[in-house]
Amino acid sequence: MLMGVRKQVGDREFHDFVVGRWPRLMRTAFLLTGEQHAAEDLVQSTLEQVYVAWHRVALADAPEAYVRRVMINAHARRYRRKLREVLLPGRGDAGLTHEVADIGDRIAQADDRHTLLKALAQLPARQREAVVLRYWEDLTETQTAEAMGCSVGTVKSNAAKGMAKLRAVPGLAEKVTQGGRT
Repeated sequence: MLMGVRKQVGDREFHDFVVGRWPRLMRTAFLLTGEQHAAEDLVQSTLEQVYVAWHRVALADAPEAYVRRVMINAHARRYRRKLREVLLPGRGDAGLTHEVADIGDRIAQADDRHTLLKALAQLPARQREAVVLRYWEDLTETQTAEAMGCSVGTVKSNAAKGMAKLRAVPGLAEKVTQGGRT
């Protein structure tokens, strides 16, 4: 009887977590994959993995950070398997047009989101991960390193290279620099 009650409580906590974090997880997954359906698959497979271990995840200091790490690892595995992601122009950003930007999200306020998302999709996977986590998700370098499973130096290097490539895109230079951190 007690085991059944614990499972129900755990299921409810997991449900509440998913409902509360779904939009942010989807945004991060979309920015990592560049395609709406791939983002949905990534979030769903991540949540499947997390559900199995939810009793441990829920006790963690930062369950969202744990879930983000699982998602980054899943994306990295898929990327390694494919060796190169195929991002089809015009198809990938359809789901983001309905996104409501977080208050203070300067990148979301850019006049030309399409140009920014297209440029972001052209970055190598690790640079894209670093830029998304540092500047879109506003994680610290340490948090980003934990999520990516690498050193802070690797985060700094990948983020700097990614931002430099974004700044090189005509019309994006001032928008990328306005993002606050350079």
